[in-house]
Amino acid sequence: MRLNIEHKTWYAYEQQVKLSTQYLRLTPQDSVHQQIISWELILPCEATRTRDAYGNVMHVLTLDTPHQKLEIAARGEVEILDGGEMAADPDCALSPLIFLRATPLTQPDGAIMDFALRYWRPEAPIASLEKLMDALLLKMPYRPGSTQVTDAAAKVFAAGSGVCQDHSHVFLACCRTLGIPARYVSGYLYTDNVEHVATHAWVEAWLDGNWHSFDITNNTRSTRQHLRLAVGVDYLDACPVRGMRLGGGGEDMLAIAAVQKIIPQQ
Repeated sequence: MRLNIEHKTWYAYEQQVKLSTQYLRLTPQDSVHQQIISWELILPCEATRTRDAYGNVMHVLTLDTPHQKLEIAARGEVEILDGGEMAADPDCALSPLIFLRATPLTQPDGAIMDFALRYWRPEAPIASLEKLMDALLLKMPYRPGSTQVTDAAAKVFAAGSGVCQDHSHVFLACCRTLGIPARYVSGYLYTDNVEHVATHAWVEAWLDGNWHSFDITNNTRSTRQHLRLAVGVDYLDACPVRGMRLGGGGEDMLAIAAVQKIIPQQ
């Protein structure tokens, strides 16, 4: 399946920003699951391309002249291959054990620990996580606008609803409670469901010497409609756009992403 992706992010500031730096994880990589046909970033100035510690392609965009708005765009075509349920690893030399580390966004509390242990059977780890995924979506139905990006796993779990980021953080907390390395994945999702946004997040868990995908929001292990951008220990490591600035006062931010299926011409 070939997909066309367009993703734009706009920032508008109350006052002039003196200096800003944005870290952009907006460039997908080839793998056994996806082949990049074309991809480009449209930026106000040239950015430095590098890789972060997790093997993600990262562009560092620095604006050192006063500005009161910022527009960032990414677009391209990608072929999604039939890679099944198993995830392909990016160019990352880190041990999977790195992804056992809890973070402020994924720190489990007693309720999450009890929830994880309730469904755990050591003799059937993958089946256990599948049941955990199913139970988590029932306990935390998908509800846009019910949480903030800064909300931690324990908070959203207690609230009982959330979006893909929240589902992923709670599932990460459960996996790590069980001693299973697990990482956050950011990317795009092709879907006909108008309630789900095109930007997406899911989890990869390290079992039997491989990374296995778990999309909690869609209750599936299949990634045949997913395009991976970046991985990390939580949202902050893998989010498409993250930055800092000097000055500017308050800000308004708008992000729009569209993922469309390309129909081959006869």
